[in-house]
Amino acid sequence: MQLNIKELSNGIRIVHQQVTHTRVVHCGFILNIGSRDEDKELEGLAHFWEHMAFKGTHKRKTFHIINRLESLGGELNAYTTKEKVCFYASILKEHYNKAAELLFDITFNSTFPAKQIEKERQVILEEMAMYRDSPDDSIQDELDELVFENHALGRNILGTEDTVSRFSQQDFFEFISSRLDTSEIVFSVVGNITFEKALKGIEGALNEIKPKHTLYVRSGFHDYHPKRKTVKRDVTQSLCAIGRPAYSLHDPNRFKLYLLNNILGGPTMNSRLNLSLRENHGYVYSIESSYQAFSDTGFFGIFFGTEEKTLKKSLTIVHREMEKLRNKKLGYIQLHMAKEQAIGQMAMAEENYAALMLVYGKSLIDHGKIDPLDLIFEKIRSTTAEEIQEIAQDIFSPEQLSYLIYTPN
Repeated sequence: MQLNIKELSNGIRIVHQQVTHTRVVHCGFILNIGSRDEDKELEGLAHFWEHMAFKGTHKRKTFHIINRLESLGGELNAYTTKEKVCFYASILKEHYNKAAELLFDITFNSTFPAKQIEKERQVILEEMAMYRDSPDDSIQDELDELVFENHALGRNILGTEDTVSRFSQQDFFEFISSRLDTSEIVFSVVGNITFEKALKGIEGALNEIKPKHTLYVRSGFHDYHPKRKTVKRDVTQSLCAIGRPAYSLHDPNRFKLYLLNNILGGPTMNSRLNLSLRENHGYVYSIESSYQAFSDTGFFGIFFGTEEKTLKKSLTIVHREMEKLRNKKLGYIQLHMAKEQAIGQMAMAEENYAALMLVYGKSLIDHGKIDPLDLIFEKIRSTTAEEIQEIAQDIFSPEQLSYLIYTPN
């Protein structure tokens, strides 16, 4: 399937791929701005902006925004990460123009009505309370704070009660004005429409936006010190989170770490951690490891819950599995199967066209290009057992890991 990319005079880019065997179009704006771009006193503002985009524009009130696509069977959504804000929609192809126009409106014409700020403030405070009541979620946020201490990457995307309670209408306008660069905006379209139709539905509106280039530069993360922290919580299990900084989006080792992470504790039932802790010993219901890459660094983490009496044994097994990968090269068959599994997962993920649309936008922002999946497959297939072992010796180094444990009161 052909990929089409067009850059407008203001720096905004449009990426498109036609998929002829579907009736649906997925489209959205991906903005290179996230929670790490907030000043400390504005912690949570990017996420609050995501909420407020649905609360009024120059020509629409909340009901008209919510009803515009849902009345046609479509979906309108948004999310915030540490480095991105995304507004996106899925709709029948005959209604693409309506979706594109609405997305443009909420992305660039939000008015942040004062009354709506007060209402949404309470909604977000409730969202924060919900996360605090969910130890599985809060331990991941608190591990970020531990690993990226005193840095914006360690702050909670939702913000704090104090910061969220103080945001004003002007804060939103100033944040967007000072941080959003038109060359860091992508409109992505995947679905059963031609490139010409995709452009017709959005290009005219986008051309009206004046080019804007900010002087803002993200503060890099450099000063990592491993830490251990145990917290008493109202939990029935002991929850454990292990983590450390990892490779960035631009590090050539990122694909090798992706493969290694999949072997250790990826989403499949045959991961080494799942086989050892769940299948062989019955110590956990679930355990996973994860790798996330940012523009200047990354994060590797392991998360599981177990009975307090089996916590020490579980940690011993986790360390043993990491040590095996550090000390012994994978055999030919082991490595081949791991590669085929990772490639198969990627190929199936490509069938999710809504997710693919977002991946295209993020890739264009982060790398300035979109690599064909076959090229990524080739990078995975060319990875050697020696390289996997070297990555394991680096990332699984015991003295570089941080630990956060929740124990029952």
